[in-house]
Amino acid sequence: MTHSTRLRIVQPGILPEAAPAVNLEDFHVWFGEAHILRGIDVGLQEYRINCIVGPSGSGKSTLIRSINRMNDEAADYSFKGAIYVNGENILDKSVNVARLRTVIGMVFQKPCVFPKSVSENVLFGIQHLKKLSRQEKLQIVEDHLKSTYLWKEVSHRLHDNAVSLSIGQQQRLCIARALAVKPKVILLDEPTSSLDPVSTRAIEDLMLELKQKYTIVFVTHNIQQAQRVADHLIFMCNGRIIEQGTKQKLFSTPEKDQTRKYLNEEYCDCE
Repeated sequence: MTHSTRLRIVQPGILPEAAPAVNLEDFHVWFGEAHILRGIDVGLQEYRINCIVGPSGSGKSTLIRSINRMNDEAADYSFKGAIYVNGENILDKSVNVARLRTVIGMVFQKPCVFPKSVSENVLFGIQHLKKLSRQEKLQIVEDHLKSTYLWKEVSHRLHDNAVSLSIGQQQRLCIARALAVKPKVILLDEPTSSLDPVSTRAIEDLMLELKQKYTIVFVTHNIQQAQRVADHLIFMCNGRIIEQGTKQKLFSTPEKDQTRKYLNEEYCDCE
């Protein structure tokens, strides 16, 4: 397997295109005999919202779960190709997967809070990485609840069980927990699909704020949502990337007829 050109790091900016933080090269995934991803080549841009859209079963979730190696846990999973993060192939057997998941955080479709207090949820990952004083713990909880716009809502409930929060609050708590370990990349797999419109907009506003500091990879089935928040848009169908580019280009002047039909009519006839 050949090594790609090492990726350069850039600071947040307003350039129309940014350096890739993650590169997938000729990446294939199988579950048993089922060939789910087929030759994926894509660069996910730093300090941007990289939005992946496509019909159900197109491989969107499989793609992002590969980026932090969640698929490794499936007994019948196999792959071919490479995924580079800042020049390192994260699929190499020498990579420490637990450490990788502190660099690449993930938030799932349904909120996954632990049956612990709000504070304990925020600290769950970071306290396993280093010893923290009581003051450090308090500061981490406050900082990350503020960064997800939760502090005013739950500052008086820090010792309450997190399952007592609303679904929208739980999802933002999951994001706070992911941020506490100081990742470089945040993977969001349809994080608003089970939320009401107000909570959905709160998550969207949060993503727009977070992209100033983090690379965001966001899967959604909602075309209007992609139009609102995406910077770099990736259209997938049948395990392949049909087209990718800025959302302005894909929505206004796509190169592929399949892209136009899906983004404008939510109809897919990809082969």
